Amino acid sequence: MNIRFFNARILTMEEGRKIFSGEVWVSGDRILYVGEGRSNDDIFQELKIPVIIWDREIDCNGNLLMPGFKDAHTHSGMTLLRSFADDLPLDQWLNQQIFPVEALLTGDEIGELTKLAVLEYLTSGITAVFDMYLTPDTIFEAFDSMGMRGVQVGGVNNFSQSVEALEDWYVRLNNKSPLQSFKLGFHAEYTCSKELLLKIAELSHKYQAPVYTHLCETKAEVEGCRDRYGMTPAAFLDSIGMFDYGGGGYHLVHMSEEDIEVLKKRKLYAISNPGSNTKLASGTAPISRYLKEGIPVALGTDGPASNNCLDMFREMFLVTGLAKLKEEDAAAVDAMEVLKMATVNGAHAMGLPDADVLARGKLADMILIDLDQPNMRPFNNISKNIVYSGSKINVKLTMIGGKILYENGVFQTAEGPAAIYERAEEIIKDKKQKISKNVL
Repeated sequence: MNIRFFNARILTMEEGRKIFSGEVWVSGDRILYVGEGRSNDDIFQELKIPVIIWDREIDCNGNLLMPGFKDAHTHSGMTLLRSFADDLPLDQWLNQQIFPVEALLTGDEIGELTKLAVLEYLTSGITAVFDMYLTPDTIFEAFDSMGMRGVQVGGVNNFSQSVEALEDWYVRLNNKSPLQSFKLGFHAEYTCSKELLLKIAELSHKYQAPVYTHLCETKAEVEGCRDRYGMTPAAFLDSIGMFDYGGGGYHLVHMSEEDIEVLKKRKLYAISNPGSNTKLASGTAPISRYLKEGIPVALGTDGPASNNCLDMFREMFLVTGLAKLKEEDAAAVDAMEVLKMATVNGAHAMGLPDADVLARGKLADMILIDLDQPNMRPFNNISKNIVYSGSKINVKLTMIGGKILYENGVFQTAEGPAAIYERAEEIIKDKKQKISKNVL
């Protein structure tokens, strides 16, 4: 489709470019024009293109167009477990509540539960997700059918998935759909044997590909690795060549000086999950230190069982708020840096360089922020409003790959919410019945 957005405030997220008034033109899945509003004929001549017949012309009424948020760490299929197992420390939460129920899930059920997550992502202005879960094939189909840009990462561990499956997904699921891609990864050091980890490192070297994993999330995780290998998880994994081709770590809360040097040396992304870390009492990541050291920080919600919502506005507020508390410095982690984490850095961490900013030739993954709401007034600083007072209520429109999937509170996905909600309720009812019959 050819869609013209006009009468908009525009935040491109390009370095040094301030918010300005103008237009964004979309053709197919790409941005054709970003600039000041003027005669269409003048723009056609400038672009050296024939006159476009617009499928839609959208008057933004002074609202803000910006790149969509990138949820750089999540487990979409865990919508089943939202508010199912709360108020527990991570080890008990995982081993006593989460893992046993997950063992009952089929691939088709995970696909259905992923669709529920997609609806929530759209309401939060999220246009791409970095997803780690159990059945990549059914997750791929769910994302693709719903129009969500999904980057999946392997979650190999001692109990599920395998290195052979990881390689198969990496080869087969990349370049299969313009909306989908797949990265090498594993669940965590503490859920993988050394033999398994060495095989994953070999696979990374074979394809010269980055690797992603949960890393240094809790004190217990770090202490356990020290007991096993005499090193922290980051140092141990680096010692076996896991990060020779880059990648990133999720959480990165309990980091030593040596660990920070590993991040810098291997140019790893620090993907922070402040909502999940707060709820599970895992700790507060040293975000200010990462920024000082030039380590790129991205943001993720984590899964809907540990957060419990998929809301990037909350993550943005928490990442700066918690950093200010940790440093006892109200100036720590500026709002514009937070917006960069939620858009540009997330895109780069996920391997989506064409989805980072609004510019000609980039992917048309963008959102329209409703400024005509009380939490956005006055316009002293719109960017800071988004971080400090913004919420899902301000997401007026979400576009992915040139397709509007959510507009004015209405989903325009292939499947509507009613059917998705119904199937999710049926799945959780089935699992609760099996649990009550001591299937576990």
